[in-house]
Amino acid sequence: MIKKILYASAALLMAACSQTAKEPATEYNVAVDYDEEGVYVFLNDYDTGEKIDSAVVVEGVASFKGDIAKPALVRIIINGKRNGSFILEADSIHVYNIDSIVGGELNARMDRMSAEVAAVYEEYLQLNDSLQDAMSDVYTARLDSIETATMNENITNPIGFYLFLNKAYEMSLEDFEAAITKTPELGEYKRIQDLKEAKLKKAETSEGKMFKDFEIPGENGEVFHLSDVVGKGQYVLVDFWASWCKPCIAETEVIKEIYKEYAPKGLKVLGVAVWDEPEDTRNAIETHQLPWQNVLNAQRIPTDIYGISGIPCIILFGPDGTIVARDKYDDDLRKAVAEAFNK
Repeated sequence: MIKKILYASAALLMAACSQTAKEPATEYNVAVDYDEEGVYVFLNDYDTGEKIDSAVVVEGVASFKGDIAKPALVRIIINGKRNGSFILEADSIHVYNIDSIVGGELNARMDRMSAEVAAVYEEYLQLNDSLQDAMSDVYTARLDSIETATMNENITNPIGFYLFLNKAYEMSLEDFEAAITKTPELGEYKRIQDLKEAKLKKAETSEGKMFKDFEIPGENGEVFHLSDVVGKGQYVLVDFWASWCKPCIAETEVIKEIYKEYAPKGLKVLGVAVWDEPEDTRNAIETHQLPWQNVLNAQRIPTDIYGISGIPCIILFGPDGTIVARDKYDDDLRKAVAEAFNK
């Protein structure tokens, strides 16, 4: 948990190295260092994914200049891959080697928070193993309080949005809606709107509810329906995953254990690859030797229907299609499957 808070709070900015902003203006000037000449660097809106600006690397620098109505959290995209994030604001900003950002008052605020978090985490690491175990909850609370204070102080700007979004995934629907009601500016973000819809869909497909069918077009003209396997008289464990998702790959080892023990007893395991490229999925299936059926290229079809905002998402369906367990992992997943078969 401590590492989770550390990573979440530090992920927005990649180093504590900002300077105070100049007088407010409507123009931004951004320089991004990169060591490959002629490559295009894109600045994409973190919230919507839309391209804000692009520039080619000349003599080790991609230079951007434009007007901005209000600060925005942006991602740096190079060669189709994410290379960090920062807040685009009316100031001169320099991104050094994709790991150090100088410029902008909001960037400086995030740096200060990241420095506080790093200091507390370093203090925690200095403890011996027994003290770390004993003090884990205390340090987790300290880290969370730093992040929460920064969020509350910046709730109407991109810092507040980013930090709230990190917390919102684990909020109940009621708490989530209450927070948006309290700060309407949050409800203007597309990611927040999408997350609200996902929470509503998740509530509709929670434990005890009947499964919702979906169909995935295949590469050879065939169509897969979830109802082809669910609701046919046997327990079905469905793993929504992606090849790039490290927690997904880690959880496949648990699923392998479950598969080995319960497949002979009638359990069917099904993998559904979402948000992934088919070739990458195939390579992962072969590399990690996944013995169960996998549906490729499902993209957002099932995640939109089941309100899945993070993966892995594992759902155990009963023989009649009722959702028996959802979002359980490791020992909790083992226990859920065991209880189902011991009824």
